[in-house]
Amino acid sequence: MRLEEEMYTFGLGENFHLQDYLGLHQDESREGAFVFRVWAPHAEQVQLIGDFTGWFQNPIDMVRNHIGVWEVSSDLPREGQIYKYLVKRKGGQVVEKMDPFASYLEARPGTGAIVRLKRERKWKDGPWMGRRKRFGFQKRPVNIYEVHASSWKLREDGTPYTFRELKEELIPYLEKMHYTHVEFLPLMAHPLGMSWGYQLMGYFALEHTYGSPEDFQDFVEACHQHNIGVLVDWVPGHFTQNDDALAYFDGTPTFEYQDHHRAHNYRWGALNFDLGKNQVQSFLLSSALFWLEEYHIDGLRVDAVSNMLYLDYDEGPWTPNQEGGNRNIEGYNFLRRLNGVVKFYHPDVMMIAEESTAATPITRPFEEGGLGFDFKWDMGWMNDILRFYEEDPIYRQYDFNLVTFSFMYVFNEHFVLPFSHDEVVHGKKSMMHKMWGDRYNQFAGLRNLYAYQICHPGKKLLFMGSEFGQFLEWKYDYQLEWGNLDDRMNRQMQYFTSRLNAFYKEHKALWQIDDSYDGLEVIDADNRAESVLSFIRKGDKGDFLVCVFNMTPVERKNFTIGVPVAGLYQEVINTELEEFGGVWKEHNPDTMTQEGSWKDYTNTLSFTLPALGASVWRVKRRVKQPKTHRE
Repeated sequence: MRLEEEMYTFGLGENFHLQDYLGLHQDESREGAFVFRVWAPHAEQVQLIGDFTGWFQNPIDMVRNHIGVWEVSSDLPREGQIYKYLVKRKGGQVVEKMDPFASYLEARPGTGAIVRLKRERKWKDGPWMGRRKRFGFQKRPVNIYEVHASSWKLREDGTPYTFRELKEELIPYLEKMHYTHVEFLPLMAHPLGMSWGYQLMGYFALEHTYGSPEDFQDFVEACHQHNIGVLVDWVPGHFTQNDDALAYFDGTPTFEYQDHHRAHNYRWGALNFDLGKNQVQSFLLSSALFWLEEYHIDGLRVDAVSNMLYLDYDEGPWTPNQEGGNRNIEGYNFLRRLNGVVKFYHPDVMMIAEESTAATPITRPFEEGGLGFDFKWDMGWMNDILRFYEEDPIYRQYDFNLVTFSFMYVFNEHFVLPFSHDEVVHGKKSMMHKMWGDRYNQFAGLRNLYAYQICHPGKKLLFMGSEFGQFLEWKYDYQLEWGNLDDRMNRQMQYFTSRLNAFYKEHKALWQIDDSYDGLEVIDADNRAESVLSFIRKGDKGDFLVCVFNMTPVERKNFTIGVPVAGLYQEVINTELEEFGGVWKEHNPDTMTQEGSWKDYTNTLSFTLPALGASVWRVKRRVKQPKTHRE
């Protein structure tokens, strides 16, 4: 009865734990035997081959059931042996195929699955999971360190660290740098490292390069024990077109669209999932839940959402939908369903969309036509702000809107502000190298930029190496330029990032109200001539921070702004302190406000604003003002 139900829900697209039916399992009716199941509805024949059959010498015939699933039970396999499926496609072509539901694959370039039963685990991260359920993440600090697991650090022989080694070195580094979360580029099995993991083949398998599933479970558990969340990139839109993986599995479009142009992703040399097919939905929804449940992941960043939403996003020919528009209706409905299913089972995990348009509400609820994601990468903010900081300060007054425009739409969605891997490759230069000026000014600009990111509403993300100002672009097959830290300026940059991250966690005004103008008050966004921006971030208990950014290398003495509260103010961040790599030996002195009209304010604060620097202030002691006659 259970198998009948599994098959029925699979066909309806309602099986959300499909790996419990398809793939390799212990045969409960035969001691020492394993049962293998694979979906290949139009195949003419499927055989099981592996170490236990002498591969092609004695293949084991599989039997097809009424929904196109081929099955066989055998007591020949032993744990640790490798197997594949020999599929005679419709039309007669015979190909070797991987098991799409394998949880462990052999090392590249092989694609064979390893006979391996699931290990039951007694997790020791209960306190973290309880806090996650209780407090969520919307009104919590989220500051993400984005990592490519196989190039963060390499062994002496040039091979990547596994998660066993990353547990010992990366977690202490995350603690030292005060990040709240770590996010990994895709960890699922992929045939080519050059793809960074975005051309997937094993949607249930940890990439062999990174060690065993237990290694990754240990890593996640240790992160949680150190109060660090773990996020993973996931790619449900497209997959590798390698012939031994999912591509045209049974000789017909099985996982991909029937239409040739919709099936082929010309830009990325991949194949697009048929997101309207029930069985494909079961496959992908099961994969998402598998990573969340098997590894206690705290969230998924869904890659390339635009490619799933718009028929004309790719470079190839396209056909309008039945309404004459460019929306991929199947993709739109799948993404809504994805978030609905994930949130039904795990309402406390983070669902993040990488999406580059504004045509579809991404983080709005379903009833408002949204997709139900928790966060969206703010690609517009990222592009605008990097273009501004790369510009010569002489011209910044003419492009000041690049800095201020985001305040017009800042709460239209729930945003993550990303400085991601995509911004430090393919000739775009590293974050430090993007900055204007000589080496001193580049570091000053980078400190200013990171302070602006931290103070701006929205959650934060920074790609590895950017935290210490690595000069060279990221290279996927080399480790970070850790040798840069032999240089004093890089060490000071790393120290600054660490202190800034700690400051972010310590001040609720920077993350408590990230979703409305209740948490933001712009003081002055019109000072183009001096290229100075000032605004206030507010917490929900009346606490606030005054954030001032000087975008030019000109120190401004006796700089004055209006502030909402009279009292003694203390400077709590100055990006130009010597300890950070600047020239200031100490902070601005504590400063008392003065009565005076300044825009809509009746109090002013005057201080020295550092050249190309950021200055953040808090109220140290409030002063009650006497009521005026007008009041």
